[in-house]
Amino acid sequence: MASSISLKGSTRTVTEFFEYSINSILYQRAVYPPEDFSTVKKYDLNLLKTHDNDLKQYIRKILLQVHRWLLGGKCNKLVLCIVDKDTCEITEKWEFDVAHNSKMESAHQEQIDATETQKQIRALMRQITASVTFLPELSNEGNYTFNVLAYTDANAKVPLEWADSDLSEIDAGEVVQFKNFSTNDHKISTRVSYRVNE
Repeated sequence: MASSISLKGSTRTVTEFFEYSINSILYQRAVYPPEDFSTVKKYDLNLLKTHDNDLKQYIRKILLQVHRWLLGGKCNKLVLCIVDKDTCEITEKWEFDVAHNSKMESAHQEQIDATETQKQIRALMRQITASVTFLPELSNEGNYTFNVLAYTDANAKVPLEWADSDLSEIDAGEVVQFKNFSTNDHKISTRVSYRVNE
């Protein structure tokens, strides 16, 4: 029983992290105008979250399904692609790899304190926020959109609105690896790849 409670808590932590990451990236990369976001306090940081109803509902709908997949151990990666509306090219690709600790050797695992997880998430969110200092500026402001891709097990139930997608790669792009964070049930590794402006 305890493990199912901890799995639910861990899944909620991971889903919540995805929500704040997506919001933060969409704000930092100016995919949506700054006036669509409000400051909220989370992880002892001031973060930004959209108050645009359509965007909020869209993100919530995505994450509700991701949450279900995570709970069933069916999702191993979430990818946020920033797409140029004119060329349909992917300019930036944010990847969140999910390792399910239950699939690893759990007998020898050390328990991870919730405060430690929060500390790791805080460090990672700071990195995401600071990424604007090295990522190339997106030209044509307001001319970008985003896609979220979920990589699931072959036997995962996939709702109709989730279409199969081609692997989205950025040719000859730069890749930056971020810090990780772990809960007792999941480990999240984050990286961004981006197209280098010629």
